Amino acid sequence: MIDLYTAATPNGHKVSIALEELALPYEIHVLDLGAKQQKEPWFLAINPNGRIPAIVDRDENDFAVFESGAILIYLAEKTGKLMPQDFKARSRVLQWLMFQMGGIGPMMGQANVFFRYFPEKIQPAIDRYQGEVKRLFRVLDSHLAGNAYLAGDYSIADIANWAWVRTHRWSGVEVDDLPHLKRWIDALRARPAVQRGIERPLSSIDGGVGEEDKARQFVEDARKMVETGQSKSEGI
Repeated sequence: MIDLYTAATPNGHKVSIALEELALPYEIHVLDLGAKQQKEPWFLAINPNGRIPAIVDRDENDFAVFESGAILIYLAEKTGKLMPQDFKARSRVLQWLMFQMGGIGPMMGQANVFFRYFPEKIQPAIDRYQGEVKRLFRVLDSHLAGNAYLAGDYSIADIANWAWVRTHRWSGVEVDDLPHLKRWIDALRARPAVQRGIERPLSSIDGGVGEEDKARQFVEDARKMVETGQSKSEGI
C-alpha cells in the first residue's frame, strides 16, 4: 500500500494518474495548501522541501519519496512498467520527463502566477511566460507529428507532460493551432486510468472550464499566497 500526499494540482495529478495506470493500491491524503499543511513538521519529515506530492511506500518499510518526477521513476522501476528496460529507450523517457520538469512545469507555473494570481497585471511578464509556454508546446507538437507518444510507448513522460499541458487554458495559452499536440491531449484524456487520476482529487483548473466558484476560490487562495511572498507553485 502507498500513501499519497497530494492536492488538486498538475504535479499531484502526475502521481495519481501513474498509480491508477499501474493499478497499485494507494490511500490518498489531500493537503490544504492554503492552510500550509505542507509546511507542518509531520509532513516535512516526509518531504523536507515542504511541497506536494510525496509518497510513503508501506510495503518498503515506509520508504518516502518526494519530487513528482522522482516519484514517477520510483513507481515505474518498482513495477517494471511505464518505462522501458533498454538503456537508450529509458533515456528517451527520462529526457522528455526532464523536459517537463525543467521547462513545461516551471514556465506554465510562472504563466499562472502572472496571468491568474498576481494582484497586478504585468503584461511584459505575462507575455514572456506565455510566449515560452507556447514555444515549448510547439516543441511537443513537432515531435508528436511523427510519434503517437513522447518516447516510444506510453510512459511516465507522457503522464508528466500531459498533467500540465491539459491545463493550458488556465495559463492563457491555446493549442488549436497545434494539431498533433491536441491529438495527444485528447488521446490521453480518453484513457480510463487518466480520467480516474485527475479526479484524485478533482481540480478546478482543468482548462479553466466549469466549477466557477471553486476556480474563483482557487485564484483567491493563490493571490493570498503570492501577496505573502509564496507563489501558488509553492507546495505543488
